[in-house]
Amino acid sequence: MVDLNIPEQKISFKKTKSKTYIFDLIRKKYLLLTPEEWVRQNLISYFIHDLKYPKALIKTESSLKYNNLNKRSDILILNRDLSNFMVVECKSYKIKLNKSHINQSAVYNKVYKSRYLMVSNGINHIVCKYDWNNNSFEFKKSIPNYHN
Repeated sequence: MVDLNIPEQKISFKKTKSKTYIFDLIRKKYLLLTPEEWVRQNLISYFIHDLKYPKALIKTESSLKYNNLNKRSDILILNRDLSNFMVVECKSYKIKLNKSHINQSAVYNKVYKSRYLMVSNGINHIVCKYDWNNNSFEFKKSIPNYHN
């Protein structure tokens, strides 16, 4: 896999029948290694080990319903009061991020109402901070520290 735009993480792998699997720290199981999963697992490790996000407050593949459609967010990070801190949409490092990826995450965030929204392909990270009272958002230059 490729180097990402975060510090290098210590990730566990295993090979079975010529397929490579990556360990999911949250679900505590090995998942088939895909470019998107590479990004997701590196970001999770980065959130936990470098940014000190509480592991117990990180969820992966969370279900949500929007316009009667079942969707799944890649990463959902909760505040200590269990409200939503940040929703993260992961894309393959092979994909260039565009407006449709941001829109997809914004749709998820209409349900989650989190303070932050992030879209990442591991190389580029787009982070927005929401002001739900004024129905506005601002783009941030970096991934927020967990301060709750």
